[in-house]
Amino acid sequence: MAKPKRIKKKTRRRKRYSRYQDKVRCRFCRAKIEEIDYKDTATLKKLVTGQGKMYSRKRSGNCAKHQKSAKMAIKVSRFMALMPYIN
Repeated sequence: MAKPKRIKKKTRRRKRYSRYQDKVRCRFCRAKIEEIDYKDTATLKKLVTGQGKMYSRKRSGNCAKHQKSAKMAIKVSRFMALMPYIN
């Protein structure tokens, strides 16, 4: 009885990533902004959805420090009627 032929499996090669890649940094860290100003509504509108909800840290790309600062700035600008609560 003849032996069956072995079928070679295709192997996938792993992508090699550099160990020392630069981490993606927060836009405010890159600009060296300490605190986000509540009067800068153009910047704050980029951090809010069309419904008026804030984007998450993962979606906006902010670090924890600047996400908290953005949250407070958005709340203050809404209270001062510079931004609407709901669009």
